[in-house]
Amino acid sequence: MPAKQRTIRNERSIKGKSLHTGEEVNLTIKPAEENQGFVFRRVDLFGKPEIIPLSCNVTELVRSTTISNGNAKVHTIEHVLSALAGCGVDNAIIELDASEPPILDGSCRPFVNLVLEAEPVEQNAEREYYTLPEPLSVTSGNRSMIALPYDGFRITCTSADDRGSHVQHLSIDLDPETFVAQIAPARTFTVYEDIEELLKLGKIRGGSLDSAIVIKGDKILSKEPLRFEDEFVRHKILDIVGDLALLGKPIKAHIIAVRPGHSLNSDLTKKIGERMEREGKVVSEKKNNKSVVLPEETELDIRRILDVLPHRFPFVMIDRVISIEGNEVLVGIKNVSINEPFFTGHFPGHPVMPGVLQLEAMAQAAGILLLRRSSSEGKVAFFMSADKVKFRKPVVPGDQLVITATLEKVRGNKLATASVECKVNEKAVSSAKLMFSIVDAGEGS
Repeated sequence: MPAKQRTIRNERSIKGKSLHTGEEVNLTIKPAEENQGFVFRRVDLFGKPEIIPLSCNVTELVRSTTISNGNAKVHTIEHVLSALAGCGVDNAIIELDASEPPILDGSCRPFVNLVLEAEPVEQNAEREYYTLPEPLSVTSGNRSMIALPYDGFRITCTSADDRGSHVQHLSIDLDPETFVAQIAPARTFTVYEDIEELLKLGKIRGGSLDSAIVIKGDKILSKEPLRFEDEFVRHKILDIVGDLALLGKPIKAHIIAVRPGHSLNSDLTKKIGERMEREGKVVSEKKNNKSVVLPEETELDIRRILDVLPHRFPFVMIDRVISIEGNEVLVGIKNVSINEPFFTGHFPGHPVMPGVLQLEAMAQAAGILLLRRSSSEGKVAFFMSADKVKFRKPVVPGDQLVITATLEKVRGNKLATASVECKVNEKAVSSAKLMFSIVDAGEGS
């Protein structure tokens, strides 16, 4: 009988100090819809940006795994992902009020306990595994990882520090029960001689013997005795489980790892992802990409506007879209408040909304309308020029700018023109004809 996808029944929170930044952070896990996968949400940032933990979003691998979406980042995600994936959870939202989850005791057991308290629950959709069809391998110096076809999920790992001491080996078939008992409690570790260099790199500012094991020669420095004789290799397996979660779906394979680390884990994950892509089984960020206005959406609140537009404070000039008619006409509003940052200098004692920002509001409204078109997926509209710009009346604090954008012409899905008018109290205050260049995302600079 096919396995069902799982999420959690309840939301649960935990707080503590993060390992590398040393900040106090609150983390909350929440239920998610079928096929949503894992989503990190930075609730401390304007617009609460979401970051999807997929290998294509990995931006740094120094002693931890970091993912990014624009300027929003989340560091050291591997323990949280390992706990969720290890417990057999497929879909969850992870909210953070800082850039890094708490390190807690250095293992993922506290996160596992959080997941279990939140009560994993089956959903209707079937879980889709990726079954590896052929061996894949990656190497880096004396480190290597091989993924072999296997009807299950097995990890065989040999661990040793850079000095070749504390060699440990373990081979284990993983399911939620085995993971919780045998892998989740294993704590992170570091070599004493590496601590000074890591501090110079701005790392481990929140580290202590409460959250890590320190290896000093033949001695083990730890707040409590080792939880397993081979705790180090078990933690390496914990990290592999977390980093493989960046595939976006569970995998059936036998992973053989010799002296792995986050960088090598990432290399293997990317190689498997490339294989998935060739087979058409890749988990694309597009399924979680909310940057396209859907045909059924006729209104957008500020959260959806922030999904669609790349702009952020203080440059978001649309507060709400109140109507969209087909692909042709959009009406949005901008509430003009005395709290707008530009009023400090424009002008003291006589606040007036700058005409250039009214023009920007027009461009943002037209840009949203362009993203309504079915051919706009994976595209970005760059504002090129403005013609017949007119400013008729001043816009002042307390006014509500009603912006009507009408798409006039699209040429070969490469150029588009729109006419836009702004009104206050049903009286025209400004207008313009705008031209946009439509390019593939990533082409513009």
